Amino acid sequence: MNASNTADVDGLLTRRAVRQSRIGLVAGGLGAYWPQFPGLRPQLEESVGYVRSRFEQMDAEVVDGGFISDAGEGAVAAEKLRVADPDLVVIFLTTYLTASMVLPIAQRTGAPVLVIDLQPTTSMNHAETGTAEWLAYCGQCSVPELGNVFRRAGIEFRSVSGHLKDPHAWERIDRWVAAAKVRGRMRRARHGLMGHLYPGMLDVSTDLTLVSSQFGSHVEVLEFDDLRTRVAAVTEPEIADRVALARQVFDLDDSVDPVDLAWGAQVSVGLDRLVEDFDLDSLAYYHRGLDGEIHERLGAGMILGASLLTARGVPCAGEYELRNSLAMLIADTLGAGGSFTEIQALNFDDDVVEMGHDGPAHLQISENKPLLRGLGVYHGKRGWGVSVEFDVESGPVTTFGVGQERDGSFVFVASEGTVVPGPLLQIGNTTSRVSFGCHPGDWVDAWSASGVDHHWALATGHRAADLRAAASLLGIPFRLVTA
Repeated sequence: MNASNTADVDGLLTRRAVRQSRIGLVAGGLGAYWPQFPGLRPQLEESVGYVRSRFEQMDAEVVDGGFISDAGEGAVAAEKLRVADPDLVVIFLTTYLTASMVLPIAQRTGAPVLVIDLQPTTSMNHAETGTAEWLAYCGQCSVPELGNVFRRAGIEFRSVSGHLKDPHAWERIDRWVAAAKVRGRMRRARHGLMGHLYPGMLDVSTDLTLVSSQFGSHVEVLEFDDLRTRVAAVTEPEIADRVALARQVFDLDDSVDPVDLAWGAQVSVGLDRLVEDFDLDSLAYYHRGLDGEIHERLGAGMILGASLLTARGVPCAGEYELRNSLAMLIADTLGAGGSFTEIQALNFDDDVVEMGHDGPAHLQISENKPLLRGLGVYHGKRGWGVSVEFDVESGPVTTFGVGQERDGSFVFVASEGTVVPGPLLQIGNTTSRVSFGCHPGDWVDAWSASGVDHHWALATGHRAADLRAAASLLGIPFRLVTA
């Protein structure tokens, strides 16, 4: 994130606290070895201690399922972890063990499983290696055995092989832990859906039951009146405080009308109360309204407050785009921001796709201090007021959307590109110039054929591998778009 901008936003906006992801850790080896080689198990348990400490340094709660030596102990560990309800179970093969020890854990815990085998060093010192020393290196021997049995049992198999302090292996393990954080967040999330579908946008329509059945999330259906009553209760001092906050977080263009800014601030405070009262992790909204009545004014006054909430870890998406708010939440959980985005234009001179939106922005991933601009009219929507203008920081980015297939199943769709500097719109939109290393028209065609809808989250970094891992743990197909 851009240092000059992030310091302002992080210092002024407190992120919403969320439950840590929960990792179940089980280690083990074949119990027949312990009486044969008395020094082996203590050596292996030292390796387990190192692995446990690495997990404890991550942003996760570690539930220790113990060190298992036979199938009976595996069943005991499975029950302990079933009760703990982890987001991911990690099984550390310290030496060879049988599939009968592991299968009950994979079957009964109700959580996806990652198998890791990390030998003590990069290689054996063969001249000084006897059977006991070798056995500390042969965890890999069980990996194909488990892969075979998992396949026959209908359980998805994931593994990471390496050595104890192997940076490559730990990079892959870290990715799975990050994916577990996404799974945990989505399993427990409460998504607000307020207002009604933007007329004619058939692609953004989402079956709410599928959000619960495929992700485990809850969708709280809200009325704009739920917001109206809370906005009406906001006091003048609270409005003044929120205006002062906006002046700190944003640069204000001369086009900003003080009355419109005050209204956006009032709606912002009301939105905060709505999120708190309904315990929301995300919000998608739209209301057309008519002739300047209160619901139209509420709908037009959302962008300031929704952007502040998005920066605090409660992603908000306009146009009733529930699946986009889900994508934004997933991107934010990965530490990648995630801003409400659609295609705006193609630049064939510079080979870039210009993308953004006139709605909520993720302020923490702005290249520069974000700007508030006053608009006399919102294009395609009723109302007027203040809008956020910014561009995502230069460097690698990922476009990420949640598509919905013909059979109703969700699919993660992603494409990796790079934000490059250059001229931008100055019309109160979040606009970024993204190069995908190809003819921009080819990218649009490939992206549009993927099944993604016309909104998505623009996230920082190349995140395809992270999103693929998250999709795996959630049981969602993943589709990478390359032109």
